Amino acid sequence: MGFLKSFSEQIHFFVKDNFTDSLILPFQIGLKMLLLFAFFFVIDILLRVTITLISRIFVRISNNEFLKFAYKAKVQNSIAHLFSLAFCFWLIDDIFWRHPKSFTFFERLLMFGQVLVFTMLAYRIVKTFEAYYIHKEDRYRITAIKAISESLRIFGMVIFAIIGIFVIFGISLNTVITFLGAITAVILLVFRDTILGFVTGVHVSTSKNMKVGDWIGIPKYNIEGNIQDINLLTTKIVNFDKTISTIPTYDLLSTEIRNHQVMYEGSSRRIKRSIYFNIKSFKFVDDEFYEKVKDINLISEYMDRKLREIAESKKNIPHAERIINGQQLTNIGLFRNYVLNYLKNNPKVDQDEIILVRQLEISPQGMPLEIYCFANKAELVDYERIQADIFDHILTAAQEFDLEIMQVAKA
Repeated sequence: MGFLKSFSEQIHFFVKDNFTDSLILPFQIGLKMLLLFAFFFVIDILLRVTITLISRIFVRISNNEFLKFAYKAKVQNSIAHLFSLAFCFWLIDDIFWRHPKSFTFFERLLMFGQVLVFTMLAYRIVKTFEAYYIHKEDRYRITAIKAISESLRIFGMVIFAIIGIFVIFGISLNTVITFLGAITAVILLVFRDTILGFVTGVHVSTSKNMKVGDWIGIPKYNIEGNIQDINLLTTKIVNFDKTISTIPTYDLLSTEIRNHQVMYEGSSRRIKRSIYFNIKSFKFVDDEFYEKVKDINLISEYMDRKLREIAESKKNIPHAERIINGQQLTNIGLFRNYVLNYLKNNPKVDQDEIILVRQLEISPQGMPLEIYCFANKAELVDYERIQADIFDHILTAAQEFDLEIMQVAKA
């Protein structure tokens, strides 16, 4: 570019003719530096306007959502900066040809600028992916994108600082690589949590074990609530009492996590609770007790069928008149069948899931009768209402079977 070289020469001789000897060199280099920066800003503005205009038109024509987010993240500005800096490399020789030492300095300065701009370009591209997947509501991938974004931001600053210093002082690339290799152990030690957080973010994204918004429980910390955010170092969980718990993100790999979201989204939540009975209240079904319960609809058919079977089985045994000899019904057995039929006829119990009423091992508190089924609504308020209604009925119905419920809590 002959005109630029000619203009640089005019600056050179203007300073030489109008300044003292001690100020000539600093002012020559300073004015030429301003000239270089002026060209950079003019070129950069022209490129940014041009690339932005082209990008805007292309985004409207293509209607591509990813390109829209790239445009909003100003990726086009970083591209313009890169081309502007590259173009300025061609100008250095024409501007500073009389000052070879300053030529080297400004060359390194432009290289430093390119490292900075390239780092910003990479960051903006990652932010574009992050915004795109947030818009798509792909909460699994956004966890990995956030981990990558924050890792690039942290490691990029460190690596940029190291490379930037080496570029300014003209240290070779081989030396940079050797230096980075030598301090790898230190980097791994200092950024241990960051590296583990990055690995965890990628793992959570690829395995799809959990995502932001999921309802989880962490027994280790006695935490249960919804995930508010998963970032590189910490995971925030909004507990159901509206407090916020924060745990290290790498704990998501090493700690037991109970994800209740599948249950919640499936509109089915397990009920598993026991009632303790005093075994001294257990008894056989005699004629008096039969008259008392024979018209209970949920067990009348079952009871009549069983009594016929028992009567048939006792025909050929001695002392059949004694109730203890041979088969016999008990009040706890009838109650167990009553509860089972009650659950099977309850519209708020998921009939496609397992329904079980079983006796557990007797303890000092009594004999536990466990109710195991699934409510057909998993939302907390509905679930607790369904569970309460079931046990309100069962606890009250036990009185009809002359069963005594223990009120002592299990130790």
